[in-house]
Amino acid sequence: MAKNASFSSVFSLFFLFLVLGKFSTMAENTTIPVNVGVVIDSDTWYGKMGLSCISMALSDFYASHSNYKTRLVLQKRNPTSDVVVTASAALDLIKNVEVQAIIGPETSMQANFVISLGNKAQVPIISYSATSPSLTSIRSSYFFRAAQNDSSQVKAMSAIIQAFGWREVVAIYVDNEFGEGVIPSLSDALQEVDARIAYRSVISPKATDDQIVAELYKLKEMQTQDNPTVHDVKLDVFGYWAYDAAWALAMAVEKVGAKNFNFQKMNSTSGNSSTDLERFGVSQNGPQLVQALSGTIFKGLSGNFSLLNGQLQSSTFQIVNVIGSGEKLVGYWTPEKGLERKLNLTNTSAYSTSNVSLRSIIWPGDTTSAPKGWQIPTSGKRLKILVPVKQGFSEFVKVTHYPKTNTTIVDGYCISVFEAVIKSLPYDVPYNFYPYEKPNGESAGSYYNDLVNEVFLGNYDAAVGDITIRANRSLYVDFTLPYTESGVSMIVPIKDNKSKNAWVFLKPLTWDLWLTSGCFFIFIGFVVWVLEHRINEDFRGPPHHQIGTSFWFSFSTMVFAHRERVVSNLARFVVIIWCFVVLILTQSYTASLTSLLTVQQLQPTVTDVNLLLKYKYNVAYQPGSFVYGILKDLGFQDENLMTFNTPEELNQLFQNGSRKNGISAAFDETPYMKLFLATYCSKYTMVDPTFKADGFAFVFPKGSPLARDVSSGILNVNEGNQTKVIEDRWFKKQNCADPNSLVSSNSLSLESFWGLFLIAGVASTLALLIFAAMFLYEHKDIFKRLDPEASVWRRFLIMLRIYDNKDLNSFTFKKRELEVNTNFTPSPSVYSDHTEARNVFEEQMRTPSSADLEHAGFSPGASSSRSEMESAIEITERPRTHEIAPGSN
Repeated sequence: MAKNASFSSVFSLFFLFLVLGKFSTMAENTTIPVNVGVVIDSDTWYGKMGLSCISMALSDFYASHSNYKTRLVLQKRNPTSDVVVTASAALDLIKNVEVQAIIGPETSMQANFVISLGNKAQVPIISYSATSPSLTSIRSSYFFRAAQNDSSQVKAMSAIIQAFGWREVVAIYVDNEFGEGVIPSLSDALQEVDARIAYRSVISPKATDDQIVAELYKLKEMQTQDNPTVHDVKLDVFGYWAYDAAWALAMAVEKVGAKNFNFQKMNSTSGNSSTDLERFGVSQNGPQLVQALSGTIFKGLSGNFSLLNGQLQSSTFQIVNVIGSGEKLVGYWTPEKGLERKLNLTNTSAYSTSNVSLRSIIWPGDTTSAPKGWQIPTSGKRLKILVPVKQGFSEFVKVTHYPKTNTTIVDGYCISVFEAVIKSLPYDVPYNFYPYEKPNGESAGSYYNDLVNEVFLGNYDAAVGDITIRANRSLYVDFTLPYTESGVSMIVPIKDNKSKNAWVFLKPLTWDLWLTSGCFFIFIGFVVWVLEHRINEDFRGPPHHQIGTSFWFSFSTMVFAHRERVVSNLARFVVIIWCFVVLILTQSYTASLTSLLTVQQLQPTVTDVNLLLKYKYNVAYQPGSFVYGILKDLGFQDENLMTFNTPEELNQLFQNGSRKNGISAAFDETPYMKLFLATYCSKYTMVDPTFKADGFAFVFPKGSPLARDVSSGILNVNEGNQTKVIEDRWFKKQNCADPNSLVSSNSLSLESFWGLFLIAGVASTLALLIFAAMFLYEHKDIFKRLDPEASVWRRFLIMLRIYDNKDLNSFTFKKRELEVNTNFTPSPSVYSDHTEARNVFEEQMRTPSSADLEHAGFSPGASSSRSEMESAIEITERPRTHEIAPGSN
């Protein structure tokens, strides 16, 4: 029983295997084969690697997707590298085999024509190795590049170059479409980071080892960049792309589904066609397959795989340090973050172009010091530097020959600056100076333009000296940053302008200040008289006496000699303010007059270029200088232009005066003029205008990287104290005062003192207003009692009469009366006179006449109080009293 059961179980298991095998065979027989062409040269290791990766991809794909209904069937063609043979193989696959897609070809030149065939037959062409940027211009929706465009690498390359501060690089590439295609994009990327390709080293694909070594030696003669030859036959990125391309095609075919993968035969436009290009059919599923490929996205061996507009998108690049036959990973570059030491997808930092983001790099020569991007040739060649030769101003450039030793020494301010700059560079620059002269020692050309032209022609590597940056010169050579002051200045003699005439005492003040001061003296005298007249005996009396006293008081404040007392508080306030103003005026006047009479007054003889042109005065300049062009542009004629070579010659021209063989002014660059003034500072001065110029600089050929490094060196030297040390060495210093500080100042004007006069005027006016208000308020009752029909002028005269009288209620008169009564014992006759006068006054107050009242403006029948009557009497006439004490009226 157990035996039968065991046999039954074995039989059941065997039957199950048979059924599963049958089902498996049926499943295999129900898959749909899809023909796919492969155009790859399998005779090369490169092609063999691609075929292996494609086959491996399909095997892996269907092993993990065994339920898929479609199966790609590879139809292989083995063309050579010839473009025509490759196109013929593709045409055979499309026309005879009717493939649904083609993987390949390998090169961009082959792909160019095959893409056209695929576009015509609506057959997608998928290339994993045609990386030339030129294929981008072929706008075909049936071309898919499952590889990154060569131009996608240039951003990473330019980032590395920028990180190390290189300005020039040498491009070494193979002379085929792989090399040639990337160069334009690389040049554009380098230009964005202010770098350029200095030299292109093109290696033939068929070059022998000897030819490659010869090219490397050629580079060595030019500059030091040395890279070992690397032989690497391992699986590279193209193999990854081939694998991912086959995987993507299999996915896209499955998306299209189990349809009829046939071609529709097209009728030829001409009945007697002699080519196969007009007779092959069109794939019916081509558009659907293109759409499926465009939407295929997955994580492949090469990274994220997606075809945007038929192009594999850029991803992360590894930066590899090649060391001998080995390599070292130093970092990564991503389009979003730039340079990174470690690949961190969650990093949120900004885009980096710093070499600090990379690991240490071993450079050629087993050194960790990065190349500067440009080095002096290692073949022993030294830079040939041209220097100018001139007669004067040897402080800038001085060339001395020693016939006995057959040596030439070049020295001077410009040379010292250049040597200091070269020493500041981080690398050594060997050079020799070559004077620009004839065998007899004279200059070899017409000065600086010819000297600059020698550098432009390539006869010399640089030019050093007192060479000015000019726009026309910069068209042919590169200048460094200027290392001296810029500008063209005018030098003129100075003269002593001390005044010798008898009216010099009027010069310290301008006429408007004199006039304003006089008016204010009169005004202040008037204000003080108004405020003091009713209460101060010093400001009373006959009219001529009052006028004289007012003027005397006001003008005597200039020397503070006024002896009249001021008893009113308002008048005292005004006098205090005015004395302060007078103090400032007198002190300023004294200082200015002292300067005019004692200090030497040095002034330029000419201050305007237009005067030189108007009177046709002679001017001078250095021969061969661009200053000549400036003078001609200003309007100077050749007969008014003279030249000088040395400071001594220039001084002599000035000494000759403005005669035919003399000059009135000299024009030259500011460094020359400052050197001239350092010797003759007591005779001449620099005046405006200063014409713009860019200063002295060093000259290098167009595009020379040394120009940039030397400019940086100039900044370093100027920021330190080396420039001052060099200037002190070559430019002698004299203890001369600045001529501009000796030029006399202008006369004192009203602009400097109008604030003081404003304060005095406001204070005086305010005092008058306060006094008028107090006076009117004190006599308001009388003012109200005046006849309403009286005219304004009549009323003014009445108030003026009241003002003209003494203010007997003032404390000044009361105090005097008290002093008289206390200190003076009158005689009986005086008593009788005083009593009589008092009786007369009281009688008049008791019985004022109608004529008096009517004259005062009161109505005859009006009832008036005693005080009103008394006031009316005071208005009409002065009190009838006799003088009973000294000083009383």
